[in-house]
Amino acid sequence: MSWLWLVVPALGWLALWWAGRLPRRRDRPASAAYDDTADTALGRAVAMAAAANPGLSGVRLVSDPADALNSRLALVAAAERCIDIQYYIWRADASGRQLLAALRAAADRGVRVRLLLDDNGIGGLDQLLAALDSHAGVEIRLFNPFVIRRPKVVGYLTDFPRLNRRMHNKSMTVDNQVTIIGGRNIGDEYFGRHAQEQVADLDVLAVGAIVPMVSADFDRYWACRSAWPTTRILPPATLGSDLALSDDPGAAASMPDLAEGLEWVPVWMVSDDPAKGLGRARTRGLIGTRLRAAIGQPRHRLGLVSPYFVPTDSGVTSLAALTAAGVSVDVLTNSLKANNVAVVHAGYAPSRRPLLRAGVRLWELKGAHPEKRARLKLRRGVVRGSAFKSSGTALHAKTFTVDGEKMFVGSLNLDPRSARLNTEIGFVIESRTLAAGLQGFFDGDIAQAAYEVKLDGRRLRWIERDGDRTIIHDHEPGTGPLQRAVIWVASHLPAKWLL
Repeated sequence: MSWLWLVVPALGWLALWWAGRLPRRRDRPASAAYDDTADTALGRAVAMAAAANPGLSGVRLVSDPADALNSRLALVAAAERCIDIQYYIWRADASGRQLLAALRAAADRGVRVRLLLDDNGIGGLDQLLAALDSHAGVEIRLFNPFVIRRPKVVGYLTDFPRLNRRMHNKSMTVDNQVTIIGGRNIGDEYFGRHAQEQVADLDVLAVGAIVPMVSADFDRYWACRSAWPTTRILPPATLGSDLALSDDPGAAASMPDLAEGLEWVPVWMVSDDPAKGLGRARTRGLIGTRLRAAIGQPRHRLGLVSPYFVPTDSGVTSLAALTAAGVSVDVLTNSLKANNVAVVHAGYAPSRRPLLRAGVRLWELKGAHPEKRARLKLRRGVVRGSAFKSSGTALHAKTFTVDGEKMFVGSLNLDPRSARLNTEIGFVIESRTLAAGLQGFFDGDIAQAAYEVKLDGRRLRWIERDGDRTIIHDHEPGTGPLQRAVIWVASHLPAKWLL
């Protein structure tokens, strides 16, 4: 009977595989972004400035978490024709429900709502999304969906190559006139409303020439083979399941003045071919290829901000080549104490010594008390030197500056997952004002906001500056021996490609 030890598990796996198969594909309703929205309130608000700046885009950085939520709510409330939304995580918390209620209210006014969500980040929302999708003005699709809904992790056992590829893009476009893209997901911790978790993040609000490009990019994701209608995946909504949405969808939302506070500059959108979600994108369709074409080769300075910084061997080699050519390179990432995905730190830690030996300056954001709000302080849309002075418990912004001339803001982490597995989007902004603002942070207050990692022989030291005091740490600040031991073991596992 020893053969049963092989047959029973095989039959169990086969049963799971059968239960987790994607349904037979059917035709989906075709739709595309509206291009006749100039007569909307948002269209009229930006028309004069756009006409005076042909081919350019008006951009404003959005770092304050309350402003980030308010801008989204206000734009949804102002929508007249269409709303296209694409997100990796959408929490079932107060912020997530408030925005869903705002979308339902917009649909009640006759606005067409298209919502494309990664299925890995919508825990607890199946019933609410099914209810919202039943609205005649709303259509919701899920990217690389899990067929087995509870527990979703079972899907990885039978369909890992597909389900390991996620849509990390984050964008909201209203009436094809205004768009917000960046690092924020939808959830209380991204908007300064979570009691324990706060993150420092960054978005860009944009109008003008770049907006139709974002809409066109949304259209290709909406129509891609990884996007499945919720009606094919989620169970039908039960009666009354939509009543749990916020009763006050537009609370405290005031419309931002779209004619003021914008800098009109050249902007390029870079994004992945959605075929990457099935492992079928060609190299020229990957965001890394497009990003290199948009920014060119740094000549003098490169300042990188990435919460999840996991350079591969080739990444270390590339940064070392830059410093060898005389380029000054600074990198800001999370310290182990601040990182909200600690396992990622295991992928980053082994690269510190080779990077420091090559002349790269490494900075690790200090952890802060949960009650301190995470925000990048702005003045007239510029990241100031005090950007991370009152930082939150975790860094989540994905941005960098090149030669004080160009700035990137988007969803792209500097890790193998963003490069090879997940799909991403971002803007390359040609603005000396914005780029110099971020570069100024590396030249100024970063020493107060982050630990500087130094190499002392073979040992790492963490230099903490607190006002006029300098403290030297011999170990990862704010951590204990067990935590450091776990990270050390994890850093020696052959799993960097998953991070």
